[in-house]
Amino acid sequence: MRAHLARCLPALLGAWLVLPGAALAHEATAPPPEWPGVLLAWSFDPLVVGLLVAVAAAYGWAVRRVGRAHPGNPHPRHRTWLFGGGVAAIAVALLSPIEAYEGVLFSVHMIQHMLLQLVAAPLLLAGGPITLALRASSPGVRRRLLAVLHSRIVRVISFPLVAWFVFAAVNWGWHFSTLYDQALESLALHYFMHATMLGAALLFWWPAIGVDPSPWRLPYPVRLFYLFLAMPQNSFLGIAIMNAPQVLYPHYVTNIRDWGIAAIDDQRLGGVIMWTLGDVAFLAGLAVVVAMWIRHEERRTASLDKRLAAERAARGEGAWRPNR
Repeated sequence: MRAHLARCLPALLGAWLVLPGAALAHEATAPPPEWPGVLLAWSFDPLVVGLLVAVAAAYGWAVRRVGRAHPGNPHPRHRTWLFGGGVAAIAVALLSPIEAYEGVLFSVHMIQHMLLQLVAAPLLLAGGPITLALRASSPGVRRRLLAVLHSRIVRVISFPLVAWFVFAAVNWGWHFSTLYDQALESLALHYFMHATMLGAALLFWWPAIGVDPSPWRLPYPVRLFYLFLAMPQNSFLGIAIMNAPQVLYPHYVTNIRDWGIAAIDDQRLGGVIMWTLGDVAFLAGLAVVVAMWIRHEERRTASLDKRLAAERAARGEGAWRPNR
């Protein structure tokens, strides 16, 4: 039975991927949204749901394993909530009414991409998944994970300059090529687009968040500069889409609908969304890094004070008091 199932699964998966999107809750058309009924326009995508459940279950298992092995030093609860928020953001992007209307409105599709890249990715990394995996692994598995983490390929792709350019190239490459329009017609290519956008975003935010170990550890001032440079890149892309003289993606023209704004106006709105919401997200990232920097300095100062107090106590000098 298991062997038969193993032979059938690849064929079923391949057939599922080549089926028209409408047959898989990925319709190219949708009725006009009506409030509040539109809030119930959720879809069930077996691939997305399966992956999200698997990721959440693996993370939860690792949290419990670390808690049992180290009851005095469990995985921080706030990191679990942050990771859960990242999983929830992906679910909202790919299963909610946003998914129902991203094929008919470019502006909605842009919101979907903003959720994946600027909300889900940093939240997932803030959950410390690599640190958790290392703590939950057996010594043998931990050695293999560390070997991968310090391998040449990971060192290259995680180099901040490379990660920054990959993130920019993925966004510009998808939005200013025929691949974007083809992805709206092909379910498999659509999944690939979302996977590359989320993957590039995870790579980009990894050195900026700095929670997990990395081959490249950026000082806080460099992290701020790294994120600051991403803002004009995002703004220029949004402005370029907003000011395009014609519709860039024929899918939104041929997909005729008798409601909503014109395709060119919808495209301009999508550019505005990328420009404004993207900059807001990067400003929020900068604020978080500043807060982390302040907290780091406070801890370092407290540690230094504690060490100096211990040294004075060892010399019998007593507690230090400032001059009045």
